[in-house]
Amino acid sequence: MIGLTAGLAGCHTAPQLTPQQAAGKHLYQVRCAHCHEDNDLALKKVPPALGGLFSHKNLPSGAPATDAAVRQNVLTGRGMMPGFSGRFTEEQMAALIAYLHTGLR
Repeated sequence: MIGLTAGLAGCHTAPQLTPQQAAGKHLYQVRCAHCHEDNDLALKKVPPALGGLFSHKNLPSGAPATDAAVRQNVLTGRGMMPGFSGRFTEEQMAALIAYLHTGLR
């Protein structure tokens, strides 16, 4: 019975993140989540949630939901969001986008 229970427990777990996605998750948690999830800055206009970002045709801004558009928004900013140009390496930017593609697992 123990073997069956242990086997069933793993049936509903999400697939493991790749090392790149895991690095992106860390960046997201450190640099993005405080606004896009927690709003711990008490912003009057709450930034959009980013879960499932790439499962939609368009981003909350109306731009197409593409890697290039997300990159542009992150680096140059949009609306109340500041730009993060110079704060991410190319590798970090790729990792963040890879993580966003997971739907925020």
